[in-house]
Formats: sequence, C-alpha cells, structure tokens
Amino acid sequence: MAVPPNTNDAFVREVDEELRRDELVNVWRRFGRWIVVAVIAGLAVFGGWLYWQHYQQQRAGNEGEKLLASYDQLAANKDAQAAPALAELGTSSSPGYRATAKFSQADSLLKKNDLKGAAAKFAEVAGDTAIAQPFRDLALIRQTSAEYDTLKPQVVVDRLRPLAQKGNPWFGSAGELVAIAYLQMNRPELARTLFNQMAVDDGVPQSIRDRAVQMASTLGASANQEKKAQ
Repeated sequence: MAVPPNTNDAFVREVDEELRRDELVNVWRRFGRWIVVAVIAGLAVFGGWLYWQHYQQQRAGNEGEKLLASYDQLAANKDAQAAPALAELGTSSSPGYRATAKFSQADSLLKKNDLKGAAAKFAEVAGDTAIAQPFRDLALIRQTSAEYDTLKPQVVVDRLRPLAQKGNPWFGSAGELVAIAYLQMNRPELARTLFNQMAVDDGVPQSIRDRAVQMASTLGASANQEKKAQ
C-alpha cells in the first residue's frame, strides 16, 4: 500500500501561509498609506541632499572664480573693482572663502591707511569660530598690529601672550609685538628674554630672527650665548 502524505504538516503550512498573507493585508490596510508617504519622503530627502551637494559644489566653483578675479584686480591696483566681489565673498557660507575675502578687504584698507577699518575686518576673522584657529590667531595678530598705537601695552601683552610662546606657529609675529610692549612697560628683562628666544628659534622667520638678534644685543643679551646654553 502507498504511504499517504502527511496531511497534518501540509495543513499547518497552508494555515501558516494564510496567516502571513492576512497579516500583510492587515498591515497594508492599516499602514499602507503611511508607508507610501514615508518612502516618498525618504526619496525627497535623498533627492534634496543630492541637489544640495551639487549646489554647494557649483557655488564653491563660482566663488573660487570670483576670488581669483578679485586677486587679479588687486594685483593690478584695481581695488575699487575688486571691492564688490570681496564684499560678497565676505558673507560666504564657506569659512575659507569668508576669511580670505576679509583678509583681502583689510589689506586694501591698510593701503589706504585706514587702520581702524582694517582692524575691524581682522577682528571679524578673529572672532569667527567657524574659521580654523591658526587663521583666527593670525587675524588677531594683524588686528593688534593695526591698532597698536591706540592700545595700552598691557592690552597687547594680555591679548598676544598666549601666542608668544615657543612652538606656536605665530611665535615670531606675536612675540615681537609683546616684546615691544614690555619695553613700553619698562620691563626690559622680559623683552630681552623674549627677543633672545626668538633669535635662536629656527621656526621663526629669518627677518624676525635678525631683528630679534639686534634688539637682544641692544638690551645686553647675547643670542649666541643663549643658543649655546640650550
């Protein structure tokens, strides 16, 4: 006799499949509309992200072209023609373009001997937390240099002393201003130490090192002796 099929297993599988179909139908009836909305919303968000990426790249390219054109005009002493583009780039959403434009604006103001206006532009860069710290530090140094004659020596020291440290990338530029402020405060020993440190620091630009050697010698310190001591 032939062995009859296991009808119980077949029945259980059939019931299980029916239950799954019923569950799917119920889920679709209850949430189908929201599922469709969620899928459409997801596609819209993804499409918007792709468009934003494309827009950002296109905008960066346009801003780069404007910046290069402005540099050409500045190099040709056509500051007035470069001014509108630099003003626009100064409000860019890109921190790099924004900082570069404001530095250029400040330099143009310095050429006109507008120290107050230049200092204000440098201050904008120094206070912009979206800009990389080394550029903000440079802007602070240049701001201080532009308004140096209007500042009390102690303000210069307090502002730039954190940058006037060995190992800081702006040690030479900041250190020179701080050392001069020390001299104005009648603290020649502090100025001498700082000039001597700059004179023997290979990371300091050569022009600043040469001035530091002269100032250290004038104040009675020997940069060469300091170097040997190290």
